[in-house]
Amino acid sequence: MSRPVLVDSSWYVSRCRDGRDPLLELAFFAESREIATCGLVCAEVGRGVREPRFLARFRKAWSRMLYIPSTWERWNATLDIAWSLDRKGLVLPIQDVHIAACALHIGAAVLTTDAHFQKIPGLVTVERLV
Repeated sequence: MSRPVLVDSSWYVSRCRDGRDPLLELAFFAESREIATCGLVCAEVGRGVREPRFLARFRKAWSRMLYIPSTWERWNATLDIAWSLDRKGLVLPIQDVHIAACALHIGAAVLTTDAHFQKIPGLVTVERLV
């Protein structure tokens, strides 16, 4: 099986805006790789879902994914990454840094359309799954 993939909220949003079902796409890819999520992604995506039935569908899908908890260690890793980037003049949104810290913790690539993730050292990013 390939490396796990943590799906960023920007990818979900871009699929929905294009009229595509992100959960169907992820179900297909889940047959060959582990799909991961974290609380921050669920909250970012979930708050934008308008219909309760769709939110329930997302929650069900997320409950089947590898969940990366936002532990004390994860937040410390987030701080370390943010602090290091800030010293280099790269101030990124803290939610992106935290999602990256979660992905780095399990050695996952981040599936994203957000260029911020490419600025995080050691993080593998992809724009699509093949």
